[in-house]
Amino acid sequence: MRQQIIVITGIMAAGKSTVSDLLAARLKKAVHLRGDIFRKMIVSGRVEMSSQPSEEALSQLGLRYLLTAQAAKAYYDAGFTVVIQDNYLGEKLSEFLQMLEPYPMSVIVLCPDVEAVRKRENNRNKVGYVGFTVEELHAMFTVTTPHIGLWLDTSSISAEQSVDRIMDYLQSSIR
Repeated sequence: MRQQIIVITGIMAAGKSTVSDLLAARLKKAVHLRGDIFRKMIVSGRVEMSSQPSEEALSQLGLRYLLTAQAAKAYYDAGFTVVIQDNYLGEKLSEFLQMLEPYPMSVIVLCPDVEAVRKRENNRNKVGYVGFTVEELHAMFTVTTPHIGLWLDTSSISAEQSVDRIMDYLQSSIR
């Protein structure tokens, strides 16, 4: 597989972290870049996203995306395939991809059904859904996010099976 930047997105509890880690481990020279790490670096003054985000929350989200794109390009330039994982919802996906141009990239969208997300959220040791419901976010995501790349329903397949399908997709999309 050719070196590239692989963007993995989906709503919270879609399986992005697990799948991204497994995918990066299967590649010869790869980095798993968690965009959320830049949010967590803000020690004081951090404003969380919500269904009605403030200007500051949107500004911090934009900064997070910019830093992620810059780090991804630096790793790519150093010879790594980069697996980026974050929530790029709606038009934010296209905006983020523009930050990565002209680098070669693939988009993977993990899109399990609402019931699968609800079960995964209940089994996690963290809470992602504050200020909106799984149903609201899932509906918004599936309607407003551009249908580009591989959309993978991971409701009834394991993380390993998801990575198998992603690897097949990446191999078949070599130009």
